[in-house]
Amino acid sequence: MGYLRFLLDNRLFLLAGFLLTFTSSFGQTYFISLFAGEIKSAFELTDGQWGGIYTIGTTLSALTMVWTGVLTDRFRVRHLSLGVMLLLAVACGTMALVPNGFLLIFVIFALRLMGQGMMSQLGAVAMSRWFIAARGRAISIASMGFAVGQALLPVVFVALLTTTDWRALWLVAALCVVLIIPVMQYLLRQERTPQSLAAEPQALGMKGKNWTRAELLRHPLFYILVPLVLGPSAWGTALFFQQVHLTEVKGWSLTSYVALMPLFTVSSIAFTFLTGWAIDRFGVKWIVPFQMVPFGISFLVLAQADTIAMAGVGLVIFGVGQGMQGTATTAFWAVFYGTRHLGAIKAAAAALMVFGSAIGPGITGALIDWGIDFPDQMIPIALFYFGGALLAGVGILRYQRDLPSVAA
Repeated sequence: MGYLRFLLDNRLFLLAGFLLTFTSSFGQTYFISLFAGEIKSAFELTDGQWGGIYTIGTTLSALTMVWTGVLTDRFRVRHLSLGVMLLLAVACGTMALVPNGFLLIFVIFALRLMGQGMMSQLGAVAMSRWFIAARGRAISIASMGFAVGQALLPVVFVALLTTTDWRALWLVAALCVVLIIPVMQYLLRQERTPQSLAAEPQALGMKGKNWTRAELLRHPLFYILVPLVLGPSAWGTALFFQQVHLTEVKGWSLTSYVALMPLFTVSSIAFTFLTGWAIDRFGVKWIVPFQMVPFGISFLVLAQADTIAMAGVGLVIFGVGQGMQGTATTAFWAVFYGTRHLGAIKAAAAALMVFGSAIGPGITGALIDWGIDFPDQMIPIALFYFGGALLAGVGILRYQRDLPSVAA
């Protein structure tokens, strides 16, 4: 089935997946970090203090994800998304009112848990469950919500920041979430039956069975893949979190740098679709290890970039990795561990990912306070990516032989 026919036949469910991932934008680092300068000024915070607050709030959300992520195994997307989106809107509204740095920790916690955590989890689990033979294509199409949000929202909100108070813009964000809720409820009025509630058999993972989260956590492959899950989240988050600092060090204007985001988005979209096709055609096991390589190359380019044009090149290469990672990693858990307990399994991976997004800003912010600018940190980060790719390749080569013949 071609992409166009697949899109038309499943338009309601795919649009629902798109909106789930798009709405996660309001709790993603690239959106929150747009207000970093205003937040630090309002609460008189250094880079390290702001990074520390962000790390604490995000770490708390990562720990909470271990339990809240399991809810996707128990409730339909239609019902669960309503509660999550209402709480995300409340968190956005609270950001407009937060009076001090201490309470800011809890606002960050709520934004990260409901935005990056639960909204992303809902989108990933829904696509993985609703589609099996075309899972790669479904995930790639739904992942466009991440790309569109990352391309559109920074440009719009940075422009609005020149004329509008930053707190008022968080009320605008809350309103955006509220307006999406009835659309989501309409799209899912006849939701596909989640496989955890259906009578038909689920897609099986390694050794021809559906793995539980406890079994996942006792399996060596999960730990081999920790750098692959942690790295893009930790250092990719740091890249966007430190974008104000990065532009200051490089002597670029923030407006010019943010204007490069559509290039990043085009690259990410292209490789999201290409990766979805490749997964359905060749299998996810051949894709996952290579997703780390573009991240490493992009950090090497950005570390050496001395013009805004070279920054654009680095972001385009970063977009290649982002497009691959968003599709391949999501499909990986369903293929290797089955779909019966996918919500619980994905919650463990999501908690690790959210934890990565917590430590990245914290580590890089502390190093900046110690006099090590972010561009100087990028080469060691690139080596981390390359090492993670090698480790993932070895692990998948070892355990792919346990896959059922159809999945393999």
